[in-house]
Order: sequence, then C-alpha cells, then structure tokens
Amino acid sequence: MKLSYFASASALCLGLALSFGATSAAEAAANCIKGDRKAPYTIGWANIYSVPTWMKQTQGTLEAQVEDLKKQGLVDKLVITDAQGDANVQIQQIQSMIDSDVDAIILIAGSSTAPARVLADACAKGIAIINFDSLVDTDQVTAKVNTDSAQWGEQAAKFLVEQMGGKGNILVLNGPAGVSVSDDRRKGATPVLEANPDIKILAETNTAYNVAPAQDAVTSLLFANPEIDGILSLGGALSAGAVLALDKQGRTQVPITGENARQFLELWKEKDLKGWATMQPNWLGAFATWLSVQALEGKDVPAFVKIPLPVIDNANIGDYLARAGDFPADGYIYSPYDQALFEKILAAK
Repeated sequence: MKLSYFASASALCLGLALSFGATSAAEAAANCIKGDRKAPYTIGWANIYSVPTWMKQTQGTLEAQVEDLKKQGLVDKLVITDAQGDANVQIQQIQSMIDSDVDAIILIAGSSTAPARVLADACAKGIAIINFDSLVDTDQVTAKVNTDSAQWGEQAAKFLVEQMGGKGNILVLNGPAGVSVSDDRRKGATPVLEANPDIKILAETNTAYNVAPAQDAVTSLLFANPEIDGILSLGGALSAGAVLALDKQGRTQVPITGENARQFLELWKEKDLKGWATMQPNWLGAFATWLSVQALEGKDVPAFVKIPLPVIDNANIGDYLARAGDFPADGYIYSPYDQALFEKILAAK
C-alpha cells in the first residue's frame, strides 16, 4: 500500500527516531523547563505574519488545540501576536510575552538568527518554547518541530529532472528570502541541479506564499524567457500562480512541483499536469501547542521532532481532492490529526 496523505498514525510515525519517557514536573525533563509552573497555563503564539492562508489555517489548528486543552484544565489563556512580517517586531512581541510571564511560546520565526537573545531570556525563565516550520539557529528552545525542508527541495528537483529527461530550461520559484523553510528547500534542490548541468535556470524569484504575487512574478519571467521546459516551485500557492500565468499567456503547461494548496491540486487535475507535491501539515501548530503543555507537565520532550514528508502524485491526488470541500478555496488540504496521533509521535521508539 502506498503511504499517502491518509496514512494511519502509526505509519506516519515510521522512521521517527524519537525516544521518550514520562517523568514528574519537578524533574524538568525538557530544555528550558524548571518544573515550577502549574496548570492551567498561558500559551503565547508569536506569529510572524497572519496574511497567507497557510498561516491562517495553521493558527486555526493551534486555536482548536488550545480549546481542547482548556477542556482538560491544562490551559486557561492564549495570547496571539502578529509581527506582520517584521522580525524585529516579533522580537519585541516575544519580549512582551516574557514580561507578562506566559508559560509557553509557540514560534514561527521571521529570522533564523535575530531572536536568539530574547529566546535565551525566555528559556532562562523556564518558559517552554516550541519552534516549528521556520526554525531558529539557537538551541535555547524546548523543541523544534518540522519536516525536512532540504529533503523537500531535493525530491522536487529530482522529479523535475526526471520529467525533463535531464535537460531544458527552468524557472525556480522560492518563498520569501531569509525564511528558513524557503531557504532550506532551495538548498536541498541545489546539489541535484548542480549534478545536472543541462538543466538551465533561466530565472529565479522570491515571493510571498500567495497566488497573486506569484502569478505576477511568473508573468514577468515568462515575458523575458519564452522557452520554458519546467518550473521548480517550492510552494503550493507559487505553483498555482505559475499555472495561471502560463494559462493566461496561452503557453503550454510544463512539468511543475509544488505542495498541497487546494488551488494548485485542482488546477493539476483540471489541466492534467505532470506534477509532484508534498506538504507542510498545518497541524504542526496544534502539535507544537500540545507539545508545549507536555513539556510543562514534565514529559521528556526531545530537542527535535521530525515529521515525515508525504508525496502527492497522480496516483493519490484524488484522495486529497475528495476532501477539498472541507478546506478554503485558497487553502491547503492537510491530513487528519488528533491527540492520539500526537501521542504516538511522542511515544515513537
């Protein structure tokens, strides 16, 4: 059986090299945890920006998890900030959370390096810090949670090279520069592209993870580059924008990579694209929130939790689209999750 988007919780956990054991709060099993904080806890969500639909959906899973934890008597308050894309503002907002003595900070970082000092301060004060998606360089956090972004880029590039027969002209579409997820995906693709010198990068761009700016950027690139054989897109909204740009100009669709953005998957099916995609599950927000409480409760939480990457291809794209109605038209179709899944990830040996 193929491992698909609908993989069972146990299958999803295969390959996670994690080892955990329960312990008392007083033993402070996780980094930054002193064992002196008691439930119900105040959770801080330090969001770098809230405009992209992926971020809105991710915050939705986080908020839903908080409501569940409230019912369990483990959380009493959620504090949300939005830095609107400014890493310095995010640092100030984290400092405000520290000053108000939140018990945990959930973080998608706007910079991999800039928050180091303020996070060290939070860690020293016994605040649980769970960093997911866009990661920081410092180890002064309780845990980092992510898929392997470099593997993402590598697999996408390999698919494109294979589809193009090892030669041709491509565009490369990245997310915002300086965001670790975007940068790491691109780094993962680099060795594959370098090993195939007949694949020529005609142009490369960085845009926000939204369809409209991606479509505008690709439209400009297409005017300047009439011969395009493939598109290495490292984001789902970017891929949707690229497909729309090609279509608007009456250009032939080319092999393209992406992720689980609903619009991209629907365009893929509609236009019978040669496509490949994976996903960054939106429920990483919910998992990070749940994990912060586990750490505060004295559980042995690891420094890093790796979430496996699924592959979306022509064999299983129908499984994703069957649930499309459950997600916003401009959203991402992510896999089911619940506390049982989180517990299995945490307990995986």
